[in-house]
Amino acid sequence: MSEPRLHSRVRDWLIGGSLLLALLLWVHWQIGWASLLAPWASLPPLQLAGLFGVSLLSYLARGLRLYRYFPDLLRGQLAGTLRLSVLHNFANNLLPMRTGEAVMPLLMQRYFAHDLADSALALLWIRLLDLHALLLVALVAGWLAAPSGWWLLAMAALLLTLPLGFALRGWLARLLAGRDGPAWAMARRLLQALPGRGMPFAEVYAWTLVTWATKFLAFTLVLQHFTGLPLWQAITGVIGAELSSVLPLHGVAGAGSYEAALVVAITPTGVDAAVALAGAVNLHLFLLGVTVALGPLALLLPRPARHGNA
Repeated sequence: MSEPRLHSRVRDWLIGGSLLLALLLWVHWQIGWASLLAPWASLPPLQLAGLFGVSLLSYLARGLRLYRYFPDLLRGQLAGTLRLSVLHNFANNLLPMRTGEAVMPLLMQRYFAHDLADSALALLWIRLLDLHALLLVALVAGWLAAPSGWWLLAMAALLLTLPLGFALRGWLARLLAGRDGPAWAMARRLLQALPGRGMPFAEVYAWTLVTWATKFLAFTLVLQHFTGLPLWQAITGVIGAELSSVLPLHGVAGAGSYEAALVVAITPTGVDAAVALAGAVNLHLFLLGVTVALGPLALLLPRPARHGNA
C-alpha cells in the first residue's frame, strides 16, 4: 500500500474513532447508558423478530435491484448478487468515512469481471435513485405533519422527473455523440451507466421504493418504540440518520455521525435533544444488529459460478 493511501486510511480510522468516543461520552453525560438501554426490555421478542424480518426484506429488495440493474450480466446469478449486495451493505455500515462503498465495484469485478469504473458509475446512479426515493419519503412526512394537496402535487412533480429525465437522456446522447476529449468520453460513459430504458429502469426504481419502504417501516417503528414520537417525526428522524452518509465526517460504523444527523433533523420539530439522542442510539444499535447478523450469513450464499472468490 502506498504511503499517501496508508495515511488516508489511518486518518479515516482516527476520525471515525474520535466520533465513536465522542458519542460514548455524549450519551454517558446526557442520559446514562443504563437508562438509554432500558426500553429494550419492554420490546416483545416476537415484535423484534418481525422488525428484523422486515429489515431482511429490505436487504432482499436491495439485491434484486442490483440484479435488475445488470440483467444480462447477472442473469442466473441471483444468489451471488444477493451475496455481493449484503457484503457491500455490511462494509458500508461498519467501515469509517464510507470506505465500504468501494466494496461494490470491487466485488462486481471479482465476481462478474465487470469494469471497476462502470460499476462505480452505476453505483453513483443507484445513490441518486436512493436520494430521489428519500425526497419522496420526506414529502410523505410533510403530508403526514400537515395534510395538504400541495404535498401531493409535489410528490407527483418529483415522480415526473423520472420520465422527463429519460426524455432528456436521448437528447444528451445525441449531444455527446462524436465529441472528442476525455471529459466528453466520461460524460458518455456516465450516461451509458444508467439502467436500460422503459421497463428495466421502472423495475430498478420500483425495487428502490420497496427497499426504502421496508427499511422505513422497520426503522420508524423502532424509533417510535424508544421515543413515542408521532409517525411524521419518526420518519423525519430516520431521513436525517440516513442522510448522515453524505456528511464529510463519518464514524466507525457510523457512530456519532448517524446519531448527530438524526438529532439535528428532529430537534427543530420540538423534540427534546435527550429523547432524540436516546432514540438515535437505540435505532443505530438495531441497524448494527441487523448488519452484523446478516453479514456473516451472506457468506453462506454460493459464490457466482463464473468468476473468482470473495
